[in-house]
Amino acid sequence: QVQLVESGGGLVQAGGSLRLSCAASGDIFSIIRMDWFRQAPGKERELVAGINWSASNPYYADSVKGRFTISRDFAQNTVLLQMNDLNSEDTAVYYCASKKDDTHHYQSWGQGTQVTVSS
Repeated sequence: QVQLVESGGGLVQAGGSLRLSCAASGDIFSIIRMDWFRQAPGKERELVAGINWSASNPYYADSVKGRFTISRDFAQNTVLLQMNDLNSEDTAVYYCASKKDDTHHYQSWGQGTQVTVSS
């Protein structure tokens, strides 16, 4: 079992920055990849960014490319999502999720953290 806990969300003005953290615990050796998703009210869940647990092969959705950076803190077993130049379209609940294999199945999800960008 893997447990994921997100933190770092909040209210920020347009153009501002936030850094989200996803702390993993439990059977972390089973993790091969961590992804960040977001879901805004009335919209489908969107894959925002992802990274292999080894910190290789980062992925970014076109909507965040150049503004968001995903990284891994090996000492803390944490995946970070640095979000810069935020705009109102980034307002959503952000979730991290872990994979243990290359299928589309996610082994664990965090509880989510709210990001609200005011214009």
